[in-house]
Amino acid sequence: MSLFDKIKDLVSDDGADLGYIQLCAPLSGEIVPIEDVPDAVFAEKVVGDGIAIKPTGNRMVAPCDGTIGKIFETNHAFSLESDAGVEMFVHFGIDTVELGGEGFKRIAQEGQRVKRGDTIIEFDLAFLEAKAKSTLSPLVISNMEEIKELVKATGAVILGETPVILKLFLLSNLLLGKH
Repeated sequence: MSLFDKIKDLVSDDGADLGYIQLCAPLSGEIVPIEDVPDAVFAEKVVGDGIAIKPTGNRMVAPCDGTIGKIFETNHAFSLESDAGVEMFVHFGIDTVELGGEGFKRIAQEGQRVKRGDTIIEFDLAFLEAKAKSTLSPLVISNMEEIKELVKATGAVILGETPVILKLFLLSNLLLGKH
């Protein structure tokens, strides 16, 4: 297939899904538009695009297979790079860093290889609902300059199972012939 054909396929709407990636819910709950998160850094997509979840459970899990980059010292957030090269982070609530780690328990470690659904952090939802500014928890794609298309889900989600990012296409897939 020529480069012209690859570009043509990328801009067409023929429904070809090869090269697309899905990300599953890192928490159970209800999807909320990222623009509704009560923090300008997330709502204005300063650090990337994605979704937020109003949590109902007590765990944060890997949304896909990959490697944990960073787990914040206060255990309220982590970054992950997927096997396909998507860089993302999951952040529990707003201003939860101010709790100094209270309400969170680290399960995984930085640099650890994980599979979709593996538990990264456990949390005490009742405590955090009482103490945090908000429990809306963003899943943000941080390397948006590498993303051609991002299709978000809506509704209720189950951690590690329900896709929240339905279609995510990396520009590098064009070069690799995955389209």
